[in-house]
Amino acid sequence: MSGFANTRKSLPFYEPRLLANHTFQRGDPLFFLLPLTRPDAEMPDIAPSSQPEGDLRYRRVILKLSGESLAESGKRGISDNELLAIARQIKSAHESGCQIAIVNGGGNILRGASFSGANASVQEATAHYMGMLATVINSLALQDALDSIGLQTRVMSALPVDRVAEQFIRRRAIRHLEKGRVIILSGGIGSPFVTTDTAAAQRALEIEADVILKATRVDGVYSDDPEKNPHAVLYEQLSYNEVIQKKLRVMDATAIALCNEHRKPILVFNFKQDGNIVRAVRGESVGTWIGDPQDTQTNQR
Repeated sequence: MSGFANTRKSLPFYEPRLLANHTFQRGDPLFFLLPLTRPDAEMPDIAPSSQPEGDLRYRRVILKLSGESLAESGKRGISDNELLAIARQIKSAHESGCQIAIVNGGGNILRGASFSGANASVQEATAHYMGMLATVINSLALQDALDSIGLQTRVMSALPVDRVAEQFIRRRAIRHLEKGRVIILSGGIGSPFVTTDTAAAQRALEIEADVILKATRVDGVYSDDPEKNPHAVLYEQLSYNEVIQKKLRVMDATAIALCNEHRKPILVFNFKQDGNIVRAVRGESVGTWIGDPQDTQTNQR
């Protein structure tokens, strides 16, 4: 029995089908067993795109993208140019041997927290679910962009939308990564009142990512908004407590607290500078490092 259990996944699935164009002879079976590809059947293993390079710092990462990263600056919706620019950077990082899981926001389409405030007829919980669906829309667009340049991808959702995305299952997600696929994790954590920053922290813990790469349009964490204050100071490194005490707008407080509790480091960096995602996974000095001092030293920061 144990031998069968070990080989069952390698066996094809079959279903009985009546062959409409078949001319039956006496003694022929009415139905024939034909291979069946089930929607949830395990796909054949594919080799990772490349072997990890010697200078690769992180084996597995969560890449946190805002919804606005998929739109042109100051605009809403999805820009094909922005999609492809991000996709090419992700491909370069993946080809270095890094396993990449992406958590994306939906603010370029709809942000639940602000939508409910501006629309009194829509309940806040409903608005949050609408925001989660916006992340699914972004994930599908990003998947196609990644597929178009030759990456194997899977979209996994915390909300059940099985026509377009797999349900997020921790072991399946890890298996996809081990097979060399880029996974895109949408739908937040499937519950309202939880940001995609917190979802990124949660998923990083679940899939045992080495670091959360928080992609932004600025070079890291500043003492003030650098777009409004030209004298704002860029921090090279911060502890979790400093982020909380200084009330720095890195990720929401719940996400920071979760990372602090489980000592999960965060690297905040400018993804708009071409090549920065690769530099980040190699552990080069980009952006602002948030974590324990010993981790910072190991990261050569």
